[in-house]
Amino acid sequence: MSKAMIAGLVLGAVGMATSGAASAYGPDGYGPEYAEVLAVQSVRDDGRASREACRDVAVSQPGQVQDQHQIAGTLIGAVAGGLLGSQIGSGKKLAAVAGAVAGGYAGNKIQETMQARDTRTATEIRCDGAASGYEPVGYDVKYRLGQEVGWVRMDHDPGARIPVRNGRLQLTREESSSLW
Repeated sequence: MSKAMIAGLVLGAVGMATSGAASAYGPDGYGPEYAEVLAVQSVRDDGRASREACRDVAVSQPGQVQDQHQIAGTLIGAVAGGLLGSQIGSGKKLAAVAGAVAGGYAGNKIQETMQARDTRTATEIRCDGAASGYEPVGYDVKYRLGQEVGWVRMDHDPGARIPVRNGRLQLTREESSSLW
């Protein structure tokens, strides 16, 4: 292997490592763009922090209904009822009409019941704070910025991440909104 090839491989490896490290930093080049929020505790005006317990909850939601008025069930039931009525009844036309009406009603109700049973289960995060009767005056936030884990008090609940600018956490709404 030639010296030029070895030098090229080394320079390529260094370039890839540098670009990977640079991509972890924000547009200002001073570090990550966001700190990850690990926990949030609201602070009441009596000075005590209330613990917020969050958990995953399975929630059933109705499935998407494409035929809200059960037209397909009504039509299928009417046709089946009309055919059955014309076969059974002595007055063919009257029995067919009565069968169609009864079959249409039954088909409508059957489709309505089937649509009501069609549900989707989704997982939602539900959080319960300690009931205090006091409005929060701030939030104690546990965060991770790179390898550092720490706590800060903020004037608002930051959500899942805290903006970082020039290596500093943006702790107030004004600082966070001035970034974007």
